[in-house]
Amino acid sequence: MSAEASLRANTRSAPTALSSMTGFARCNGASGQYAFSWEIKSVNAKGLDLRLRVPQGWDAIEQAVRAKAGEVLARGTVYATLTVERPAVQPIVRVNDQVLSAVLTTLEGLSERIQAEPPRLDGILAIKGVVEVIEADESENDRAAAEAAVVTGFASALADLTAMRRHEGEALGRVLAQRLADIAALAERAETAPGRKPEAVRERLARQVALLLEASERFDPDRLHQEAILIAAKADVREELDRLHAHVAQANQLVKKGGAIGRRLDFLAQELNREANTLCAKANDIELSTIGLELKSAVEQFREQVQNLE
Repeated sequence: MSAEASLRANTRSAPTALSSMTGFARCNGASGQYAFSWEIKSVNAKGLDLRLRVPQGWDAIEQAVRAKAGEVLARGTVYATLTVERPAVQPIVRVNDQVLSAVLTTLEGLSERIQAEPPRLDGILAIKGVVEVIEADESENDRAAAEAAVVTGFASALADLTAMRRHEGEALGRVLAQRLADIAALAERAETAPGRKPEAVRERLARQVALLLEASERFDPDRLHQEAILIAAKADVREELDRLHAHVAQANQLVKKGGAIGRRLDFLAQELNREANTLCAKANDIELSTIGLELKSAVEQFREQVQNLE
């Protein structure tokens, strides 16, 4: 099976695999008198950005190469460098007579105006354009076959790059699942925090109202109790905890489903962070505040790992 067919088969057989955006691959090949090598590396990016570097005169392969990259990659900045040589073909060295004549004429004119040592041969030959190094002529058929082989070689290197990214994606999936488990456990701790129990809230508010009444007789007890109830309602983190559980469940589903889910997980990471911040702001209990800070740290660790996912 060709590298290109293998790449398509792997893509079909593992549609749910997670992939990171970092990887490296190299491929060497030959066609007739041509020897070539591809070097590909990818790093994190918001979208797919293929940056090609090919030798002069090989621009014809660019469209086919970009199409193949777009078939299997969704995100990442991909640097692909092509090197092509014809090791069996000896280069032809020739002197450009027109350029040489112009140089000699100029030197002759300068010698009448400037007292200087006569120019040396190596100095004249070093002038740009006097000596030309060219390759032997190539047939159109040989060149077309070489271009096809180069594109096939790119597909082979791309298959290796994709395999490496998927291998790292598997490790990322395990890390993300653990981070989500940590977030869920912290949310559960917040659920059962003693400070959230109704009797604890009532006792704390009653104590605060009593202190205010002792400090001044001008406070209206009924009004104070109404304000206390409003404060208690605003400090309730029930909605935040419900949303945390919902976001964790959705993120777990995405990780299990696989594919190019990096952007959606990044959005969920932002939502998780928003709920953690709100929980910290509304916490009126030391333990709940501590849990909120731990939750923010766990969400940040989750977000950092998501940045590496395709």
